[in-house]
Amino acid sequence: MSDSFSAPLAARLEAALSALPARFPGPGGAVAVLKDGEVLVRHGWGYANVERRIPFTPSTLFRMCSITKQFTCATLLDLYDDPSELDADVDARLPQLDEPSPGMLHLAHNQSGLRDYWAVAMLHGAPIEGYFGDREARRVIDGTRTLQFQPGTSYSYVNQNFRLISDILQDRTGRSFAELLQTSIFNPVGMERAILAAETRAMPDGTVGYEGTVESGFRPAVNNIWWTGDAGLGASLDDMIAWERFIDATRETPGSLYRRLTMPVTFSNGQPAPYGFGLQRTTMFGRDVTMHGGALRGWRSHRLHVASERLSVVVMFNHMNAAQVASAQILAAALGVPYEPERSTQQPTALYGTYLERETGLSARIEPAPGGAKLRYLMVPELLEGISATRAEAGAVVVKAQETADGPEAVMERPGENRTGILARCDETPGEDIAELAGVYRCEELDEAEVTIELAGGVVYGGFSGILGDGRMEMLQRLAKDVWVLPCPRALAHTAPGDWTLAFERQGSSVTAVRVGCWLARDLMYQRV
Repeated sequence: MSDSFSAPLAARLEAALSALPARFPGPGGAVAVLKDGEVLVRHGWGYANVERRIPFTPSTLFRMCSITKQFTCATLLDLYDDPSELDADVDARLPQLDEPSPGMLHLAHNQSGLRDYWAVAMLHGAPIEGYFGDREARRVIDGTRTLQFQPGTSYSYVNQNFRLISDILQDRTGRSFAELLQTSIFNPVGMERAILAAETRAMPDGTVGYEGTVESGFRPAVNNIWWTGDAGLGASLDDMIAWERFIDATRETPGSLYRRLTMPVTFSNGQPAPYGFGLQRTTMFGRDVTMHGGALRGWRSHRLHVASERLSVVVMFNHMNAAQVASAQILAAALGVPYEPERSTQQPTALYGTYLERETGLSARIEPAPGGAKLRYLMVPELLEGISATRAEAGAVVVKAQETADGPEAVMERPGENRTGILARCDETPGEDIAELAGVYRCEELDEAEVTIELAGGVVYGGFSGILGDGRMEMLQRLAKDVWVLPCPRALAHTAPGDWTLAFERQGSSVTAVRVGCWLARDLMYQRV
């Protein structure tokens, strides 16, 4: 830790830093804090490989995962003043799309309307932790026929947006993406050890990602994805420090890379967008922040930058604790503000229940939680603060109860996605004929991929099949009448896609179809075979 800053700041950072290993236990980690271009904290602890006793140091290579996306966009902006020059290249890579394709900027801002290819791969029967390389990626992407929404109108996190960018840059320049990263970013910035670590099975210096807990023990995580512009960056803490120092040194340079990466972004209707060029734009502790996290089975990382304070935080864990929470706690310490805000104790009792979102067909569950409610809708639950009996909210979502002629429902406002959803309350009473659910259902959109529903000893199970094989059968969880979820937290990438909603449709008593989706890949109809 640098000794060239104030004693109160030093004491706050020392306390926050010393608490990290106990608050976020795991094999190892590293953290950096920079202020005004000066390194205040540069620290690693534990082991990069506990079996081989390799220590985790600031020079340890780390799998940065989705933090890569900003570097992909920086390479794009370094090579092309106007990325829209490549719009036709995007269209050429979606040969079966039946509607106007997104443009290059739609990809960079996660406004493409595409369904995420790692989620769709599970619908195609991809085995959990299975091999997923260039051939598999191309097959899934080439099969795209429709979009979730019109490009530019909304936001959805889509990994292949950035894979497409890197693939197009390779084709346009005739150079590998690894070389492009080296010449456009790593060399000018001084990221001396950074590489494109496309294969997720191992890192060249022996660093290992682990899953597990202190109670269950930690074991090496299994990954078999090959990735490029979406999540392929391998970098050390010192490399990320070089990136943060480059950002500060060029902060006032017209046309500098980070200034271009962080320029304001809007949706097609002019509303401000919270994501652009591989970076989230948000507010923390009253300051504007640009940031991004990275996650894969065994790896968690997070970096953030507060331009008004010339302050950066980088956190790396080679285990699966919440790096974004750790970075927020360190930021609070650096700013000298409390991390935990005071929470309301109002319970939004009128909201509790199970819903289907009419536009997407996704399930939404609102359950009691301390100080408010828990909303199960995205890949992970969102904690909402109770404002009244009929209203709850968090930074990214507001949910309000309302009465209509058709009965009670809820309105879910998501300004960051530039959309409002209507949540129709489900009938949670038991009694439907679950035996009628059993059968095979086929999706024309996905090259006739199938979902098989079976009753095994009176228990409902389901599994997906398609161009990538036969996925495993999972026990379904009933939410309401003809509304079930198929849990999928272990997939190609850990956590995503989360729960798949299966909303069955009947004609009379006969089940004829099922509407399948998750937030990453919505609104796919499967007809009964």
